[in-house]
Amino acid sequence: MSLKGFHVIFIIFAVLCSAGFWAWTALNPLTAKELNVVQLGQMSACLGVVLFVYGVWFVVKKSKTIIV
Repeated sequence: MSLKGFHVIFIIFAVLCSAGFWAWTALNPLTAKELNVVQLGQMSACLGVVLFVYGVWFVVKKSKTIIV
């Protein structure tokens, strides 16, 4: 596997983890509030969006310049 492929898979995994944590805090608000992780869940959602945008940018712009 090339470094480009690993990078894309790593970004996908990071987006899924961020979305999963946000979904957990959104679907279990009482538990999240009890554990004081509500704000972390919101930040995780923002991070997931940023990572998704970065992943799309990387695939569209940078994959043309990186030759494996």
